[in-house]
Amino acid sequence: MGGVMAVPQKIKLGLLQSWADTAPALNLKRTLELAHAAADQGAQIISTQELFRSQYFCQNEDHANFALAEEIPDGPSTRAFCDLAKARNVVIVASLFERRTAGIYHNTAVVIDADGTYLGKYRKMHIPDDPLFYEKFYFTPGDLGFKAWTTRFGRIGVLICWDQWFPEAARLTSMHGAQILFYPTAIGWHPSEREKYGDAHHSSWETIQRAHAVANGCYVAVTNRVGLERPIEGDGIKFWGQSFIANTSGQIIAKAGIDKEQILVQEIDLASVDVTRTHWPFLRDRRIDAYGGLTQRLLD
Repeated sequence: MGGVMAVPQKIKLGLLQSWADTAPALNLKRTLELAHAAADQGAQIISTQELFRSQYFCQNEDHANFALAEEIPDGPSTRAFCDLAKARNVVIVASLFERRTAGIYHNTAVVIDADGTYLGKYRKMHIPDDPLFYEKFYFTPGDLGFKAWTTRFGRIGVLICWDQWFPEAARLTSMHGAQILFYPTAIGWHPSEREKYGDAHHSSWETIQRAHAVANGCYVAVTNRVGLERPIEGDGIKFWGQSFIANTSGQIIAKAGIDKEQILVQEIDLASVDVTRTHWPFLRDRRIDAYGGLTQRLLD
């Protein structure tokens, strides 16, 4: 794309694709170690996967799992990542199970600036209820809206897993000025369905998020988990990994493997956001006078 000059703004993203066991304290310890390792590789904005402190407990409805939640920002995970961010001069996106008050819990991501300052949180807006993904039992839908934060290394927005299927969420977050959309994620196959539907499911997941990059002229960074998790009897969920980073035209520029813990570090140039949005002026050409129907469930 020629004709538009922009001063390079090169930074490095680090995605922490990992597995989880049944010990939250050990999961936190290992994730902090991965974050340090990502910083050693030059990562400046680091994102965890969704709900990294535990196995994906939403495979069944069990009140005992509410004990996994913690307060934000006063809980141990937020404090630990604030310390790490300050010590390593990195921005952190960390996905946590938030205890707001008795009976109200959220699937929440915290954003921490590179000086260790807690900038705020995003509460997952779209809550699924599918076989082995019984999130409505645990999570109250988010009530903070769609947001973006100015960090030392760029303006970022955060959405969580099921949010990634909704173009409205990506659009509204981008309208807040986000140059990068982060998607902490926990998604995988039902093992019995993988042979028949596996390739199609993964392709749809990847395609919809690449489309968000195209439609909004921004980077998309998706951190998924790996491993087979069976917290209850049955086949469990085989998480498919394949965390990735897409550029402002939707091309995948970095991608992790399918079944191994991996730190995915990739340099990006935030100047391309301005260039892409100028050459592909979707934001300019939106017919905001004609979109009122989006706030309705259905139209005649």
